Amino acid sequence: MANNQFFIAGTESGAGKTTVASGLLAAANSEGLVTAALKPVAVGCVQTPEGWRSEDAMLFQRSMTLHLPYEQINPVALPSALSAHMSAERAGKRLLVSQLAGYCRGALMHRSDLVLVEGAEGWRTPLNRTETFAGLAKELNLPIILVVGIKPGCISHTLLTAEAIARDGLRLAAWVSNQLDGDVPGSSETILSLKSLLRAPCLGNIPFLSNPASIDVSNYLTLDVIRR
Repeated sequence: MANNQFFIAGTESGAGKTTVASGLLAAANSEGLVTAALKPVAVGCVQTPEGWRSEDAMLFQRSMTLHLPYEQINPVALPSALSAHMSAERAGKRLLVSQLAGYCRGALMHRSDLVLVEGAEGWRTPLNRTETFAGLAKELNLPIILVVGIKPGCISHTLLTAEAIARDGLRLAAWVSNQLDGDVPGSSETILSLKSLLRAPCLGNIPFLSNPASIDVSNYLTLDVIRR
């Protein structure tokens, strides 16, 4: 499984991208693989003696086996919890696809078996007035793993996102369903519908977990369909 690199996208904010990415890292780690995950832009960061830090990025740093400095895992750490472009404006920064891609390429050059680059919110989340996270995925030319938050209306959200990914010239490599609530009517039927409507394979179905950090999410995921 040498040098598998993917962009982790979500159907919306809170779909569970970090949960899925951490689970995939754990699954790969259990096979003795070299793993890494990047979160180029993080919002809602906390101040620490070392600077602004993202809980998600720190989770990645603990979960991956490739030793990278925090600043390479999360080069842009923003304190405001607003959408990325608004948080950047509040911090007096401007997010650019070219700059973020440069940060990512430095880490992607390391010898590894699995590297995940996590986007933010949905596919068209703005970076600035003219660029989006989709542009970053295009610049890096990475296949996409789409995290689908299972809730009413998610089938339409998922199909629209898959269409946008294809329109942008990228490959939807796989998808994962993530149960966002313990009581979603028709969730099993929704997942079956998505399996029949999406051409990409499903890596797994994560049930509702009140505290995902305390559960080995890798138990619900498989790496088989993304191996090369």
